[in-house]
Amino acid sequence: TRRGSCHLARLGGFVAFLSPDVCNIVVDVETGGFNAKKDGLLEIGALTLKIDQDGHLEIDDTFACHVEPFPNANMDPKSLEVNGIDPFHPFRMAKQEDKAIREFFKFISTDMKKNGCTRAIMIGHNTMMDLNFINAAAERNNITRNPFHPFSTFDTVSLAGLAYGQTVLSRAVEAAGIEWHSDKAHSALYDATKTAELFCKIVNQWRDSVGAVWI
Repeated sequence: TRRGSCHLARLGGFVAFLSPDVCNIVVDVETGGFNAKKDGLLEIGALTLKIDQDGHLEIDDTFACHVEPFPNANMDPKSLEVNGIDPFHPFRMAKQEDKAIREFFKFISTDMKKNGCTRAIMIGHNTMMDLNFINAAAERNNITRNPFHPFSTFDTVSLAGLAYGQTVLSRAVEAAGIEWHSDKAHSALYDATKTAELFCKIVNQWRDSVGAVWI
């Protein structure tokens, strides 16, 4: 898998309400708080999915980027303590928010065009927070061509609650029999990877029980 690229798998008709022109991508962001309008966006991690030769969903490709907080962004010390990010550390090799979002959208849009998709659906754990921060960053930087559907998402909080009786990401991942390392948590790419593994596990279990849910 190549880091820094973002090839979207096309999942036609996935779980009934998605149409064949929709692409799906797992996203996690690390931030300086919970307010998408006021708090800084600090990391973006994303993974794409594909269907293997046996009809199972699996991880395909990845995208990861450190982001410089926008001017005058709020940084909640409690949030920074949790994610362990020093927003202004020179070795972060962070990109300006405008450039980071444009590169992220470019990777998505390029592969949407390649795969014949017209919209991307975000998959995440508490997805609306991730979507709100991405949308707020796009709005701040006057980026109008946002590939993500404005409100349709998949959320592993609900799916894991149904499948395993757990809604916290670490507990849901472990309940699914997936390896979890607490010392790696709160990295956007790590959390996105575990969310993708969890999502695939749930979908594949359903597929094996009742049949494929995609066209």
